[in-house]
Amino acid sequence: MPNSTIQQTIENYINAYNNFNVEGMLAQIHLEVEFENIVNGQVTLSIKGIDAFKAQAEEATKYFTQRDQKITQLTITDHTAETQIDYTAILAIDLPNGLKAGDKLELKGRSVFTFKDGKIIRLQDYS
Repeated sequence: MPNSTIQQTIENYINAYNNFNVEGMLAQIHLEVEFENIVNGQVTLSIKGIDAFKAQAEEATKYFTQRDQKITQLTITDHTAETQIDYTAILAIDLPNGLKAGDKLELKGRSVFTFKDGKIIRLQDYS
């Protein structure tokens, strides 16, 4: 898979994510996708399969009024790409950790994308 195609697929996915476009996100995702969210070295969410991924993506749209991932660095090696991400979001709901609706989140993280058959088969988000 050419690096330009990998980059375009990632950009399409992130653009859809930023715009709460779940179907646009799914268009980039392999049916057998595996997703992990990792915070401080601990897996906080693990999903397998496109149906579970879709359900989580739809649920997550309820948490924010705005969200924006920006790629600050992209490294592609074979069928894997690592992005450094700046993330900002405005909460739509109160969270158990004390953050309130309307609060702004600002995080730096990285995402690792693995590709198969032209689609994202594995996505790991680290923060």
